[in-house]
Amino acid sequence: MVVEETGRELIEACRRGEREAFRALFDAYRDRVYSVALRFSGDSSAAMDIAQDTFVKLFDCIADFRGEASFDTWVYRLVANRCLDHRRKTRRLFPITEGLAAVLRAPDNNLVELLKQEFRGHVTAAVDQLPPELRIAVVLRYTEGLSYDQIAEVLSCSPGTVASRLHRAHKALEHRLSHLIKKGGWNV
Repeated sequence: MVVEETGRELIEACRRGEREAFRALFDAYRDRVYSVALRFSGDSSAAMDIAQDTFVKLFDCIADFRGEASFDTWVYRLVANRCLDHRRKTRRLFPITEGLAAVLRAPDNNLVELLKQEFRGHVTAAVDQLPPELRIAVVLRYTEGLSYDQIAEVLSCSPGTVASRLHRAHKALEHRLSHLIKKGGWNV
């Protein structure tokens, strides 16, 4: 990634207020930041707000980056914190899954694709119901592909805590989705 090769120079340029340097950081991280925000919030509008808040915070706090962790980890920590802040502010119960309605209206989808989309909708809804500390661990692990150690660094906890949170998330998801699965396959 750009930051690994010329990271120190780019960060120093951002600290000096050079717009092009910050633009380079924005271009390098915008998709990942938005992806985490979208997976956490389940709402594209909220994800845009979270991403914007993350980059404002990044711009304001770039001088605080000490280099003790990787810059990637620091950015993930910023977006994770913004996600949790957003959750605390909005206290929404459950985001609406728009994709399922679109699939149901589309005339030429076959039954298997319709069932897959419906199942994904149930999984998304179940993940959305997880407590924030479990949901952010699931998003960072399965959407972003971070290791337990990386997640621990992002969330300022131990890898054991990450494992515990993911285990609790798996159990909660298994419980919430058990009505959809029978021994021989889907119960749809």
